[in-house]
Amino acid sequence: MPDDQLRPDPFAAVQINEFRNLVTGRFLFIMGLRMMSTLVGWWVYNLTNAPIAIGIVGLSEFIPAVSFALYAGHVIDLSEKRKLLIRGVSLYFAAVVVLLFLSTTFTSSHITNHQIAFCIYALIFCTGIIRSFTGPVFNVVLAQIVPKSTLQNATTWNQGAWLSASVTGHAVGGLLIAGLGNTGTLIVIVVLIFFAFIILLRLKPKPALNERGEKKTWDSVKEGLRFVFKTKELLGAISLDLFAVLFGGAVAMVPVYARDILKVGPQGFGFLNGASDMGSILIIIALTFFPLRRQQGKKLFFAVAGFGACIIIFGLSKIFFISFAALMLSGMLDGISVVTRGTIMQLKTPDNMRGRVMSVNSMFINSSNELGQFESGVAAKLMGVVPSVVFGGCMTLLVVAITWFKAPSLRKMEY
Repeated sequence: MPDDQLRPDPFAAVQINEFRNLVTGRFLFIMGLRMMSTLVGWWVYNLTNAPIAIGIVGLSEFIPAVSFALYAGHVIDLSEKRKLLIRGVSLYFAAVVVLLFLSTTFTSSHITNHQIAFCIYALIFCTGIIRSFTGPVFNVVLAQIVPKSTLQNATTWNQGAWLSASVTGHAVGGLLIAGLGNTGTLIVIVVLIFFAFIILLRLKPKPALNERGEKKTWDSVKEGLRFVFKTKELLGAISLDLFAVLFGGAVAMVPVYARDILKVGPQGFGFLNGASDMGSILIIIALTFFPLRRQQGKKLFFAVAGFGACIIIFGLSKIFFISFAALMLSGMLDGISVVTRGTIMQLKTPDNMRGRVMSVNSMFINSSNELGQFESGVAAKLMGVVPSVVFGGCMTLLVVAITWFKAPSLRKMEY
């Protein structure tokens, strides 16, 4: 049979109307959140002039996101998914409105810069709680919209939408900060999240597959944890990505590189912030049409190792174009990791446990970005910015080497 007949339809998932609504709504929502994270990093650094303040932003979101993750998974499996998703987006909208108020001249004329920074930390703490519910539920809804035969294609499109929104949000966020200032940028974010809310309202109800009272909360949580820990390929992929992101969080120091090392200002900051996501979306597009067919486990290891090498190059570079290229290539390699891990998650998780398993994944993977941001801030304080970034890249390579020998089932995995 010719190869073109063997190749799956790359547009299979987007032919489903409800999937298009989910992906479009998520695109606008994530774009708004990435613009917000770009703004908050730049804003807090300029309020405090302290690199560790960027790390505190990450820690402020990490603590609640991890603390509530397991309980959130239990709630998701027992809840109507659409209602939970809409509620989370609404609360994020309220949080951005509060940030908008903090950015006004009225606020800055009545309280000090450090007090404003403290208010931002408190608000980010609240969004961490919201995120522990909202992040996993997007992926749970995805699995209830598309048939299992289309799940791998849908996962790739879903990751592509997420990464496209990230690169757009990071790059446009920096440009808007330069052109409109903090307040103007936050107005744009408010509009984006509002339209995301309207589109996501079109989703059909997604009823719970488990009955309330079927299991006690802690028993339900332990069941999800046991599933992750007994599924060795899943555990290996999560562990590899967790430590790679934890030590390879060079993007957290991009505001310092942009302003003080490369001296490229808000515009360059926006491009550097979006470089890794830009590389990721390029590889996602390629993987949509040419999915990985063999030795996905080995390719995952090679991708994460290459990611660590790119972080080292970025840390040492003092030339904008080299720094941009290193971050972009790191994003391409990270994109391979994201798609491989996401496909493993969707294919190996039973429908009635998706909330708990996705929340475990969120706790270990998504929150590692914030913990990595905090680690980068502390390391920069103790070691200096450049040595801390290089150290992170070296530790990523060490993690890959250890996992290669400790997780042979992941190394040999194919799907």
